[in-house]
Amino acid sequence: MISRYSTPLIAALAVSLLATGCATVPGQDRLAQRDPLEKFNRGVWGVNRAADKVVIRPVTMVYRAVAPKPVRSGVSNFFSNVSEPWSFVNNLLQGKPKRAVRNLGRFVVNTTLGIGGLFDVASKEGIEAAPEDFGQTLAKWGVNGGPYLVLPLLGPSTLRDGVGSGVAFAADPVNVGIRESNVSNTATLAYRAVQVIDTRSQIIDVGGDAFLNSSLDAYATARSAYLQRRRAAIMDQENSFDAGPPDEDVPADTTPTGDPVAATEPATTGEAAAPATPADAAPVAGAVTETPPASTPVAAEPPK
Repeated sequence: MISRYSTPLIAALAVSLLATGCATVPGQDRLAQRDPLEKFNRGVWGVNRAADKVVIRPVTMVYRAVAPKPVRSGVSNFFSNVSEPWSFVNNLLQGKPKRAVRNLGRFVVNTTLGIGGLFDVASKEGIEAAPEDFGQTLAKWGVNGGPYLVLPLLGPSTLRDGVGSGVAFAADPVNVGIRESNVSNTATLAYRAVQVIDTRSQIIDVGGDAFLNSSLDAYATARSAYLQRRRAAIMDQENSFDAGPPDEDVPADTTPTGDPVAATEPATTGEAAAPATPADAAPVAGAVTETPPASTPVAAEPPK
């Protein structure tokens, strides 16, 4: 069990790593691209597909039928807003104070004027999203991605991003607040369930199901999409269509084009006003992902 003293220890470790391990070239994903664990990953992918077909997608369709679009947008905005504190921390750890200020500004504006984050007032005021997670921070420090992994229920990831998700679970201010405020297990599970359903709904909105169903090999398509879009996030190209091959460094001021994956930009760890792409939605069994944010949460091909 994680104690209240875990967060300061993790923060101290992060600062120590930052002081000794900063790198000018972000970590690469060459091993993930080769996918040495493909046999294992495909097995997990199949399990996640089944979970999506039997549980997650049907529940999501009920949610979409019951909740009108403005309500669903409010839910998405709320989860995007609670991801801002963790993005703020990671932007600071990466030495990006201007982006951190944007996180802080968005959180303050949307929490107050946006009524707890239900409305994305910050975007209307020109404060753009600057999502970051600890996996991106590790990449910025020069940590390579390691092997590609499909995690049970959480979906596409790499070893580095999996570690980042674990750190987020322990140190994300929202997760810490939930633990320290003695929120009941039932309420916590309900919060996580709604987060999963919201993410799955966003994937349906941007055509993620059709994207996978139209591919000859949905697993390979999801892997390529995840690594490509993850690279864009690491290079702070959230609004670009293509960050290039996963093992290629692209200058931060470049704005590539031509990604067949993303017709629209994601909103799992950023603003919900810009919906998630099939490759970047938060972890949910039955689709393709990123982070969390707080966590974001996605892994199996949606049923045809």
